[in-house]
Formats: sequence, C-alpha cells, structure tokens
Amino acid sequence: MIAPFRRMLVGLAAGLCPVPSLTAQLATPRSVPATYAITNARLVPVSSPAIEKGTIVVRDGLIAAIGANVAIPGDARVIDGSGLTVYPGLIDAFGALGVPAASGQPAGGGGRGGGAAAAGGPAATSARGANSNYPVGLQPEVSVVELLRADDDAFSGPTSVGITTALSGTGNGIFQGQSAIINLAGTDANAMVVKAPVAQHIGFTPLRTGGYPNSLMGVFAALRQQFLDAQHYRDVKAAYERNPRGMTRPERDPSLEALLPALARTQPVVMIASTQREIERALDLAKEFGLRAIIAGGSEAPAVAARLKAENVPVLLSLNFPRRAASASADADPEPLRVLRERAEAPKVAAKLAQAGVKFAFQSGGLSTWTDVTGNAQKAIENGLAADVALRAFTLQSAEILGVSDRLGSLEVGKIANLAVTRGDLLDRGRVTQLFIDGRPVAVRLPTVGANAGAPGLTGTWTVTVSLDGSDYATTWSLRQEGTRLLGSIQGSLGPIEIQNGSIGADNELRFSATITLKEGTEEATFIGTLDGNAVRGRLAIVGHTPGTFAGTRPQRAGAPGGGPPAGNTPRTPPGAR
Repeated sequence: MIAPFRRMLVGLAAGLCPVPSLTAQLATPRSVPATYAITNARLVPVSSPAIEKGTIVVRDGLIAAIGANVAIPGDARVIDGSGLTVYPGLIDAFGALGVPAASGQPAGGGGRGGGAAAAGGPAATSARGANSNYPVGLQPEVSVVELLRADDDAFSGPTSVGITTALSGTGNGIFQGQSAIINLAGTDANAMVVKAPVAQHIGFTPLRTGGYPNSLMGVFAALRQQFLDAQHYRDVKAAYERNPRGMTRPERDPSLEALLPALARTQPVVMIASTQREIERALDLAKEFGLRAIIAGGSEAPAVAARLKAENVPVLLSLNFPRRAASASADADPEPLRVLRERAEAPKVAAKLAQAGVKFAFQSGGLSTWTDVTGNAQKAIENGLAADVALRAFTLQSAEILGVSDRLGSLEVGKIANLAVTRGDLLDRGRVTQLFIDGRPVAVRLPTVGANAGAPGLTGTWTVTVSLDGSDYATTWSLRQEGTRLLGSIQGSLGPIEIQNGSIGADNELRFSATITLKEGTEEATFIGTLDGNAVRGRLAIVGHTPGTFAGTRPQRAGAPGGGPPAGNTPRTPPGAR
C-alpha cells in the first residue's frame, strides 16, 4: 500500500509543479541570430567618409560596430573582406516589389515590374475595401501590406544588384492606397515590413473600368471632391468628439478616414507625374489641400526645379531611361526629334536636380533588367552627377525622403544590418558577392527568367495604319512603356500628336487619348487595343464619327525577344483589327 500511495503523491506533486504554459512557450524568443564580423574590407558608410580598411560587426540583425580598429567578438563568424567593399543596401524608392502579379500578367522584375512611374499592373482585387463607399481605384484605405508575399524568385533580380529594401505600393487606380517599406527577405509580410504605412499614393491615369472618371479632367475632379469630402468629414468628426450631445453620430467612412493623415501632413502623398504639365498639376493639387507631396517619375522635373525647390518637394526619379528602338525597316520613318531629345536628356536629369538643390532618390521605374538600374545610375554619373551624390540617392537620401533614415540608408551603429558586399564599385560594374538583410546572409543569384521575361512591351517604333471614315492613314508611333504607363507620340498623316493618359493593363490592353487632325479639323480620339508580341491592333472612337480601327507592327531584329521580321524587311501586313 505504501508504494502505490507514494506514487500517487509524486503524481499529485508533479501536477502542482509549474509547467511552462503555451503562452510562455510562444513568448520564448527565437534563437538569437549569429554574429558576423567582416574584416579587412573597404567600408562606405555614406553618412561619413569611407574607411579604407576596417571591420563591421553585425549582431541580432543590427550593426553593432564599425571602424578601422574594431574588436572582433569571440562568438562572431569572421568573413575576410580583403579586396571587397561594404555598402549599405540600396533602396528602390518606388515600385511594387513583393506584390504578386495579377493572373496572366508578366512578372517583370520583381513580381509586378518592380516599380516605376506607373507602378505595375493591378493588384489582387480581394484586398480592395469591401466596406468602402467608393469604387475600386478610388479607395485610399487600401494597404499594400495585405497584398505582400515573400518571393525569392521575384527578389533575386533586385538583390543581385545590391537592392535590399524597397518602397512597395499597389500601383493601381487613382487613389492607390498606402505603401510600405519592405526588406527583400523573410518568410512572410510580417518579417518583411520595416515601416507601414509610409505614404498615400495617387495616380492621374483615368480608370480602366469604363466608368467615371475616364478622362484627365474627371480624374482631377474626383481627387478634389474626395479631398473636400475628407475635410468636411474631419471637421464633423472633430465637432462630434468635442461635444456629442444632441449631435447625430457621424457615419464612419474608411476612405475619407484614410485621407486624414495626408490632410494633417503627417503622411506624405506620392504623386505619379513625369511630364512638366503633370508635375505642375500635382503641385497645384498639393498646394490647394496643404499636402506634403513627393513626385514619382520626374523625367521633366528640371523644368519645374525652381518650384520643387521652393516648395520642398522631393522626387523619386525613375531610372527607366528611354531606349533606342529596335532596328526599324528601311521604309520606317526616322524617330521624331522629341523622342531623340528625351533619350539624350534622361541621363542628365539627376545632375540638373542636384544642381538646382532638389532632393531626389532613385527608383527602378519598372525596369525588368535589373542590371540596367545600376547601369543607368552610372550613366547619370557620366552625365554630370557626382558619384557620392548618386550613391546617396540610392541609400541615405532615399531613406530620408521616405522617413526611415533612423534605421536604414547608411552603415551606422544601431541601424538595420542591410549590407551589400561587392568586388568593385557598386554603381560602376561592380559585382555583388554577398548580401546581408536584417543581419542575415542572403544568397546572391541571378533572377529566374520567366516565359515573358525580356518581352519589350510597347516600347519602340511602330508602323501603324489607322482606318477611319473610309480612309486609311499611315502613321508611325514612337512609344515608351514605363510599368503600366504609356508615353510617346504619333507622326504621319494624322499630324504630329503627343499621346495622353496612356496605359497598358495586365491583359496587354493598351489605352490612350490623342488629338488628331482630320479634314474637319482637330478631334479628340480614344484608342483602345491589344498588344500581341510585335503586333498591335484595336479600335478608336471619336464623337460624331463611325468607330475606326488601327493595326500595325514593330519591326525587330531576327531572334530578338518577341520575334518579328529581320531588320530591313518590310513588315508583314497585320491581321485585321478586331
């Protein structure tokens, strides 16, 4: 009897002894990351002069020490950096990295084209506010955090050139929602997000749904009305909070609520604008409502530099420079002078902004070939931009504009250990040999090449026949695609035309408006069509005219992406417009 009784007491005592609860187990910190020390390397802090031979220590995801005479911790894994240079990881200051492409959309460089003046294609509609009083495309409450996905394949392109961090937005609509700063490593969105929300994003391209607003005038009317509604909502809400007695409770509006930080200037507003006219309109809107504006794109920003400087508006400058069109046929018209001028001027923009005292950061601009990002930064250096200013625009100055310079952008003790280790100059054909993101080593590999990688999009010179009112008009289209944004001009028998409000969707549907010249005078036309490799076709509509069609091709060298006839051959007659 004694032994069983003792066993019963022991069991009872064991049941009364404290056992770690599930909550306590979950609260137990994860294993401490390893400590690393990179020694004998050239260190470029950006915030201070370079250290020609020094040591940087990383512990628990942060920079623990940096200098020429730093003691190496006993528990550190030592990496001999002889012949290597350590930089802060580059920041892609605008794009959509980490946001999956809509079904069927080309992945581009980073899931959705990686960035840019128009910032990629439409995001998943499931993240759109179900309780919103506004249609899709006019919902500023949308948060990109709800869309983020870790994607090693998508991140391999930017990380291969030293980009460790990005500003990511939804890139869809007029009110495009709230962006986040993310690190390009981690198992999920929670591990990737460095700061959210960062900014409210606004685009000026009309909605593609066919409903209001479907013109540039309508876009600005909708923007102004929603900001006016938000001001009224703010005032009514404040009055109710001061004295609710006898006052009907204001109905909550998540869209208007999301605009209150912008109106209070506690949250910046990124406005996607490249041409002088667009930038001036964006600045006018910001001035009217007291917004803290940031311009994204900025290809013609030097023309507005004095105003940008006076109003302290920074620019997220696209590095997606206009490219020379593929070799055209012998019969093709030469490229317009304006296109040639744009291509020549693009690498000079950064130096002009720096000279004017306008603060700017670099962004990838939707480039799918990631080596072009740093390559075009080097072109900016060759065209007058100081090399240290270029590096700063990719690191500390970018972090300052985006409000994260307290944790990113330079090699300083206490900041997040995002490091790019290179052999050679990072912006001048140097090779990234090692990356650290959040203090952890990340493998550097070339991006996965998908089925649509290398596709030229709409960029190039097109030979297009426009059929309208029983007549055919021979035209040459010089187009440039930046993400989902479409820019360019039309030459030929319809007169010299600059296209307006151009865009291309995930289904390769293109849309733009243009003022064309007919016998009756000038008319406003809307072009809607589809891109199929090196063929384009579609319809155009003019009020008072029977709908017309257009069809054409882009001659291209044999074997180039997308196929097409060899240079010098007359392009084949395109299939009929549908």
